[in-house]
Amino acid sequence: MKITNFFILVLCLVGSHNLLAETKLEIMAKSKFTIGDTIEFHSLVLDENRILNIYLPSSYDAAIDKHYPVVYLLDGSASEDFIHLAGLVQFGSFSWINQLPESIVVGIENVDRKRDFTYPSNNLLDQKDFPTSGGSEQFIQFIGTEIQPLIAKNYRANASKTIIGQSLGGLLATEILFKKPNLFDNYIIISPSLWWDDESLLKFTALTSSSPKSIYIGVGKEGEIMERVAKALFEKVKANKPSHDAVFFNYFEQLSHGDTLHLAVYDAFDKIFRSKKE
Repeated sequence: MKITNFFILVLCLVGSHNLLAETKLEIMAKSKFTIGDTIEFHSLVLDENRILNIYLPSSYDAAIDKHYPVVYLLDGSASEDFIHLAGLVQFGSFSWINQLPESIVVGIENVDRKRDFTYPSNNLLDQKDFPTSGGSEQFIQFIGTEIQPLIAKNYRANASKTIIGQSLGGLLATEILFKKPNLFDNYIIISPSLWWDDESLLKFTALTSSSPKSIYIGVGKEGEIMERVAKALFEKVKANKPSHDAVFFNYFEQLSHGDTLHLAVYDAFDKIFRSKKE
């Protein structure tokens, strides 16, 4: 009985000490945690306000003479892919990882991705399901004549440009690769929605560029159509590539359409940027 009472007393004393410690703790300072900038501007091409989220490398403020590659990310809002892919860029550029160079990430927030990421379709079901579709030509112009010059003017960007697009964003990235290949040096195309318009983009005669390109195509276990068109894109690009281009493909059997992006982009960084070091 005495032993039991002793342990109860000890527990009460310990609990009182912890409670006292908790009540004495106070936050000394609190500030917003930021990883870069959010900028808003009015697009003359699209005639609407647009927002970019911009990740800046940790060395950016101190290394005032350094210029950085830029990774352009479609679906680039904080609620979409910006934060977790900016984190991949940060991780990959750590000196002990050395997967890719320190880079600026430009996340392009969406207004209407079904409009911006698609070209006009002759398929009646596409038209019904995507009534605002067909604006990719203007959006590509928006990227090339407004976003890229805006970043070059206001940030220390070098000449290297990468685009990342997934799903409908992969469709758009493929369209840029085929029709405006000089807009980017590296293309990371994940789970592209090339079923659009009865797969017409796969029949398009792609333009070629005189400058070297690195092209990565990835897809998960996403059903017969998605897997087939991604592999068809790889075969088309590989068969028609200039000798100086590098083309990569990976199939992520353990992943689906919803979760392939993160691992595929990591793999793309590894293949594209490590291969350039070798």
